[in-house]
Amino acid sequence: MPSLKSLKTRVSSIKSISKITRAMQMVASAKLRRAESRLAAARPYAKRMAQVMSLLAARAAGTPNALPLLNGRGKNQTHLLIVTSSDAGLCGGFNANIYRLARERALALEAAGKTVQFYVIGIKNAPVIRNNFSGKTVHATAREETSPVTFENAQKIAQDIIQRFDAGEFDVAHLFFSHYHSVLSQEPTETQIIPAAPGSGNTKAQDAANTNDASSGAIEFEPDEETILSTLLPRSIAVAIYQAMLENATSEQGSRMSAMENSTRNAGEMISKLSIQYNRLRQAVITTELVEIISGAEAL
Repeated sequence: MPSLKSLKTRVSSIKSISKITRAMQMVASAKLRRAESRLAAARPYAKRMAQVMSLLAARAAGTPNALPLLNGRGKNQTHLLIVTSSDAGLCGGFNANIYRLARERALALEAAGKTVQFYVIGIKNAPVIRNNFSGKTVHATAREETSPVTFENAQKIAQDIIQRFDAGEFDVAHLFFSHYHSVLSQEPTETQIIPAAPGSGNTKAQDAANTNDASSGAIEFEPDEETILSTLLPRSIAVAIYQAMLENATSEQGSRMSAMENSTRNAGEMISKLSIQYNRLRQAVITTELVEIISGAEAL
């Protein structure tokens, strides 16, 4: 049975932890509101970019001069899995859920005889990927490459990935991130960003983004589609990565706020149980001391 001193120490420690988790919950709540505002502002642009790219890709696909970023190079052997994660922990199963989806895809590709490489954005998923897929991580970003989440940082990452594609290091690129729905709902999502041929994706998010307006067929482009694509394709990849980073940042804060709320509640329940145990033990000690005093008085 624990002593009064040990119980008192445990209660004090849990109270200190509870103060920390409550403070982290409040900070995450404030950051979540800002992240939601940024995400809401970016989503319409990303959706419209996807619609324009879908229309341009549909017109240019299959032409003799189609860009490799659009149609690929005719190979489907090496797949680059771009796995996003957070730079900080204490956010529940946020990072684990993204990794689990990427792991399932990697194992399926390897079972089909494909070569798998990993490009990790964010530091938290890098160690587990290195441990489970040894020697297959081609790059893992440092904290300063992804924090803060800006389009400039996303563009640098996109340029690095495009250079690797141009160098023939991989044939297909898949992007994994957490799509934000609400504080209680974040959905691990996969989308193909290279090649960007129409219909290449297989996720609900991408299918929704690629839905064209009814009037799209009447749009005329000047200059021609191929010239526009040569500029828009790299930018669309940067936009996709930036959008994924924003979705991730918002999902991370939502997951952290929920996790810290649960931790604070659990701490309160533990404090209540330990306090009851402490009071019962203290009562037993006092009762024992009284019995000893009464017995001693009777002996006199």
